[in-house]
Amino acid sequence: MTRTFTFRALGALVLCLLSLPLFAQEGEGALKDLPPKGVTVDELIQRFASKEKEFKLAREQYTWTQSVKVQTLEGNAVDGEYQQVFDVVFDERGRRSEQIKFAPQDTLTRIQMTQEDLDDIEKRMPFTMTIDDLPSYNVKYLGQQQEDELNCYVFDLSPKKIEKGQRYFEGRIWVDDHDFQIVKTFGKNVPDLVKLKKGQQNLFPRFTTWREQIDGKYWFPTYTKVDDNLHFEMGDVHIRQVVKYENYRRFGSKSRILFEREEVKGADDGPKNDGQKNDKK
Repeated sequence: MTRTFTFRALGALVLCLLSLPLFAQEGEGALKDLPPKGVTVDELIQRFASKEKEFKLAREQYTWTQSVKVQTLEGNAVDGEYQQVFDVVFDERGRRSEQIKFAPQDTLTRIQMTQEDLDDIEKRMPFTMTIDDLPSYNVKYLGQQQEDELNCYVFDLSPKKIEKGQRYFEGRIWVDDHDFQIVKTFGKNVPDLVKLKKGQQNLFPRFTTWREQIDGKYWFPTYTKVDDNLHFEMGDVHIRQVVKYENYRRFGSKSRILFEREEVKGADDGPKNDGQKNDKK
């Protein structure tokens, strides 16, 4: 998701923040300085933020299988690994829970998984920018860009103010110009955390999350990738991470999912792709 990882290093007092790269990633066309089609920038922002809220509410009615793998590397060799596979399910009251399917022993030695890691997996790697989130963010329109077969509007996001105890996304999003939903996210979660206890750092890597269209309506996150170096005071740590979100199925409750005031039909039959995807696997 979106939701990324926090990593702890003992004996560290000062961190070095990573800056976001300005170059295009693989599969992207040139970023063109073009205005939105038929709407103002403010109208476009309101429109996709409203769609994001509908998407977020809809995803709360789905179950899926999520796999997480985090590795540290020394040169080209993997020297530690954390892995977990779990089903995201909901009970009859709609409460979210995770059922662990596979969890081998954690062999990470140079970093340590923390509660912030788990929170990021759940909440911030599959990042959403809803109409409720807008007041907390600076949203800058950059233009239009081809992302695989999709034409997208591109925005940079940054928190207006970092409140104590809160964390935010900072980076770039790509919004499909047809469905007005985020199809790709690139950035990191801020702030990095330094002196939680004496001699500890929690640093956050840059990540990319791609979405695919599910049930012909919603662009759900399906793949998150990290390949980054974290600059701890004790030395750099090369991090590689993959999160997969698979087997989306609508939870069989009596509640209805509305999208643009239209009830979604046939969602209980399981995920459909309709040939539209933003595939970077």
